[in-house]
Amino acid sequence: MVSVGAAYTSTYAQTQQPNLSQTQAGYYRMQLGDVEITALSDGTLPIPALSLLTNTHPGEVEKRLGEAYQIASSVNTSINAYLLKSNARLMLVDAGTGELLGPTLNKLEASLKAAGVMPEQITDILVTHIHTDHTGGLMDGARMVFPHATLHMDRRERDYWLSPVNREQASAADKKYFDEALAKVKPYVDAEKVQIFDGTTQLFPGIRSIASPGHTPGHSFYEIQSKGDKLLFWGDLVHVADVQMPDPAVTIAFDVDPAKAAATRKAAFTDAVKGRYWVAGDHISFPGIGHLRQDGKGYRWVAIPYVNDYSKTADAK
Repeated sequence: MVSVGAAYTSTYAQTQQPNLSQTQAGYYRMQLGDVEITALSDGTLPIPALSLLTNTHPGEVEKRLGEAYQIASSVNTSINAYLLKSNARLMLVDAGTGELLGPTLNKLEASLKAAGVMPEQITDILVTHIHTDHTGGLMDGARMVFPHATLHMDRRERDYWLSPVNREQASAADKKYFDEALAKVKPYVDAEKVQIFDGTTQLFPGIRSIASPGHTPGHSFYEIQSKGDKLLFWGDLVHVADVQMPDPAVTIAFDVDPAKAAATRKAAFTDAVKGRYWVAGDHISFPGIGHLRQDGKGYRWVAIPYVNDYSKTADAK
């Protein structure tokens, strides 16, 4: 009987092997006052930070990324979006990449469903800016992924990326960004599903946009306040945290106005340290939520601790 039992156990174990090749969990929840916030992963993308980062000192990128156990030529970069549940509204902050940037991405819809929400339930999308990795997920071919959602964006952002003149004047390499904006954002404009604001604007109770130009002309932060707690969605303020937090003057090739982007980043870092509020970044390692601390002349990221009961996370300061 022992040999039969052993054989059965061995056979059972072989036939019941779990599939360990699946992707990581794609969402993480926290509570901010009365607002439930869920970080959603669209996936990760290796980027050549060494060639993309600009305004650096010789050896700076390799040194800082080496200290973080990263390879400067291929830094795994998170693409995050965020879900807000506030009163009767279900809002997204940005919408991921869609099919535009390869097989390691385009996971936002799956992450959203895993978190218990269907795309058709989204009422609003707060667009930080119109770049491929933030608006690519709005359309799936000719299908609106979020058919009942209203997009909110800065007027300067819409006007810049949907301008035929700007496209014509863009470099050959940059023309694709304008084409992608037409494919992914213009259908919502044509369907009158876009609400425009001008700079810093109160959008909903406890939710306002904050003008943060530089990376793009109409780049916007989104500030959430509830019951004395605050979180600021940074969008693309930071692309490579291990380099730009110690040295906020470092810019990236995707910045439309690098000098203004660096100035916006420095001011935002200073305010986040002073205010001790939560911040969230679309390219900070998932879930991309945490605090910022002064660290000498630079800054240090303090990631949100993992808490199984998400309702407890708003207590940290």
